[in-house]
Amino acid sequence: RRRDSVQHPPANAILFVGSSSFRKWTAVQNDFPGYTIINRGFGGSMLDDVIRYAGQIIYPYRPREVVIYCGDNDLAAGKSAKKVFRRFVKLYDMIRKHLGNIDIVYVSIKPSPSRQKLMPEMEKANDLIRNFIAQRSHASFVDVYHLMLNQQGRPMDNLFAGDKLHMNARGYKIW
Repeated sequence: RRRDSVQHPPANAILFVGSSSFRKWTAVQNDFPGYTIINRGFGGSMLDDVIRYAGQIIYPYRPREVVIYCGDNDLAAGKSAKKVFRRFVKLYDMIRKHLGNIDIVYVSIKPSPSRQKLMPEMEKANDLIRNFIAQRSHASFVDVYHLMLNQQGRPMDNLFAGDKLHMNARGYKIW
């Protein structure tokens, strides 16, 4: 709300919503030149948080496209891949109900070194969401998960900041 009161966001933009992986993507506008981006990621958010605040962080902007990165924190809080999937479907349905047939993009849950033990659940959640999206029009799944793994199938450390959870510029370049 504070950002919006200082500078009213443009209409028909691409809206990024989700967790701190989006909030910390401070160069997102520069990384997508020629596109108008509104970044409304917020730290620690889970899918239920994005659902709860959709009336404040999604609908008012009337975006032409919504890009979602969320689910990582849900898994870290002990939620199952199926629970993450159900929450994503609820958010997807809410966006469709309020904004019609706009494009919805889901960025896969990333494999961070600090959450390596969650990788099997990450893969399950990503697969469930990917399969759901594959059956929908105006929806896309962006698989960053596999692009962030080394040859041994582990997260590449050099893509992450010191906390081994949030990405550095190399990680965002992949995104």
